[in-house]
Amino acid sequence: ITTKEECVLAGMDIAKWIFDAVDEKILFTALCKDGDKIKKGKRIISVKGSAKNILSAERTVLNFLGHLSGVATLTAEFIGEVKSTGAKIYDTRKTIPGLRELEKYAVNIGGGFSYRIGLWDGVMIKDNHLEAIRVNAIRESIGMFQNRGYKNIEVEVDNIAEFKDALEAGADIIMLDNMKIEDIKKAAKLRKGLKVILEASGGISMENIKKIAKAGVDRISIGRLTHSAPSIDFSLEI
Repeated sequence: ITTKEECVLAGMDIAKWIFDAVDEKILFTALCKDGDKIKKGKRIISVKGSAKNILSAERTVLNFLGHLSGVATLTAEFIGEVKSTGAKIYDTRKTIPGLRELEKYAVNIGGGFSYRIGLWDGVMIKDNHLEAIRVNAIRESIGMFQNRGYKNIEVEVDNIAEFKDALEAGADIIMLDNMKIEDIKKAAKLRKGLKVILEASGGISMENIKKIAKAGVDRISIGRLTHSAPSIDFSLEI
């Protein structure tokens, strides 16, 4: 199996598992490992065994390698844009159904960090939650979770007024959703000296990510890392 383009490799264990599931007699030899930066034309896997069974596994193996390497590669590209700023790149829960753990693994391989796996491993107060409560929503929501002993409470805001409410209420993480660069800078100045983590999200692209990072956020979450990463082209030749 070779790659037709440069990439950050991810999915080698899955590839081996698929070949083993089809035919445990197939001899699988890994020539590279997850996390390696692969040049175009590089051979990454050698397999020996029944041609029929190898070809039966071929498309599934290539699909997983292509998708997971695509996620890892895109993550690494975003990290490259912000490496001088100190901002960290995070994924989201916007994943393909059934593939969340694998996609988050690929983000980690690319150098990124994982946001919560599900609703059970972190408190995230979003705009719809706030709309349902309405009056004093941010303060009430944060206070409720604090009183119940929850830690790392995150709240989503989309303007400076909401940001101030979240800051004063004691949020641990404040997500600045689709906020303008000027407002992100204002938020960073307001939180100066406090431990609250600032996270930017929404509308993140290669063109604007460095400006957002330099505006003073600690981390940037990007949904497209998992839901829209281009697949890397691999091929199997007998």
